Amino acid sequence: MREVFTRPKSMRKVVMHYCPGCTHGIAHRLVAEAIDELGIQHRTIGVASVGCSVLAYEYFDCDFQQAAHGRAPAVATGIKRVLPDRVVFTYQGDGDLASIGTAEIVHAAMRGERITVIFINNAVYGMTGGQMAPTTLVGQVTTTSPGGRDPRHCGHPIRIAEMLATLEGAAYVARVSLHDPAHVARARRAVLKAFRTQLEDRGFALVEMLSSCPTNWGMSPREALRWVKEKLIPQYPLGEFRVPEEEARP
Repeated sequence: MREVFTRPKSMRKVVMHYCPGCTHGIAHRLVAEAIDELGIQHRTIGVASVGCSVLAYEYFDCDFQQAAHGRAPAVATGIKRVLPDRVVFTYQGDGDLASIGTAEIVHAAMRGERITVIFINNAVYGMTGGQMAPTTLVGQVTTTSPGGRDPRHCGHPIRIAEMLATLEGAAYVARVSLHDPAHVARARRAVLKAFRTQLEDRGFALVEMLSSCPTNWGMSPREALRWVKEKLIPQYPLGEFRVPEEEARP
């Protein structure tokens, strides 16, 4: 039988462990397609976070390093500074990047480290059982906020993209969504821009991806995609929050 749709060259042909309806697999494919299109597979090094994507090194066909929880930007910084000719990216969830790893991501962006960060925001801790994350919406029910997130007690959700876009070292910061084909296509373009930002030595680049988590949200895959559109996007508006200076000029 003739194959009409195949994996990108930079992805291994293995079964993923993600739950049905999870969009981590789509995010992986977009990263792999960008690596293939730019012809950088032989010199790309990924850094896996701790969380649902902890096994990312099993799925990408390029060199990979595992980092401690939240420390992927620090590990990526070390790799890039020792091997400046390599293309280095991190792949992190919101529990990893926006909670225990807040200092690492802020300072990597502030210093303008020449790395590319793929940030998956599904508004919850995924791997460890669905606890409230820094990105959890006000009123959202999780295993540690059974009555819904109360901002008087837990504060409001952190908008990572907007925060990092204020830092001078950040060259490209965008937020995209994976809830339908049109938005996946836009996400693909953003990932390409983020890697090109590194290849052109412009500075730090991050793409935040709004992703579904049907299992921990207690929804069907279809309901979860609708929830991304109706609930997540209003809290986390899509767009490019910082672009290289040349693009920003009228």
